[in-house]
Amino acid sequence: MLSQTSGIEETKSARFQRHLPASIGFQWLKAGWQDLFHRPMPSLAYGLGIFLLSLAAVAMLALYGRDYILFPALAGFMIIAPLLAIGLYEKSRNREAGRDTSLREMLLVKPAAGPQVLFTGVLLSLLMLLWMRSAVLIYALFFGVRPFPGLPHITAFLLTEPVGWIILGVGTAVGGLFASFAFAISVFAIPMLLDRKVDALTAMGTSTALVWNNLAPMIVWGAIVLALFILCAATGLIGLIVIFPWLGHATWHAYRAVSDTQA
Repeated sequence: MLSQTSGIEETKSARFQRHLPASIGFQWLKAGWQDLFHRPMPSLAYGLGIFLLSLAAVAMLALYGRDYILFPALAGFMIIAPLLAIGLYEKSRNREAGRDTSLREMLLVKPAAGPQVLFTGVLLSLLMLLWMRSAVLIYALFFGVRPFPGLPHITAFLLTEPVGWIILGVGTAVGGLFASFAFAISVFAIPMLLDRKVDALTAMGTSTALVWNNLAPMIVWGAIVLALFILCAATGLIGLIVIFPWLGHATWHAYRAVSDTQA
């Protein structure tokens, strides 16, 4: 039995390997920056809309006493971000073809896969809700049924107390699993559904295969996305106005570089 055990390399396929340098993500960022500032107003308006939606979501959580899920909700935002960026992919795709794109066209995108994008969006939303529920369960495991003490108190507790460090470690590990899975199934799936007439499961499976077979550049790319999102959070989400469209455009170039355009 041991002689028949497959190694990691045997799970990879030459069909999906692109042999890209690990640092290529910085080239995608450069290309995304160029797309962002080619007729920048539609992209910046798109980013402003994402910022306002995020701000409204945070306000609703606070208003209805759901501030205890604010941190996992912010992390969960990264799960559905590829879906929210579909209009930015459209602008980058049109720019490749030499066409300009209005804000209206970015908001009223007509994907080649049609309603399959909505199906993918439902799956990503369910995954986000599952992560948020898991975060609540992690809190309950450490604090029982005690009421949430409020963000200022819990933030200080997480950063200064040993038990808080443990909670952060467990939460980061569990959240990392959700984020890694969501990243793998969606990073190329949404651009692919925009670009080609495929079903949602095929797009998500292909996205996962592309990530697995190009692991080094995708790990670096995921780290870049995470670092820029943390920067957005540090600015009170104001950074989303620029960073979200920047990453959206860059992700389209990542898709073009990694996907098999002949498939």
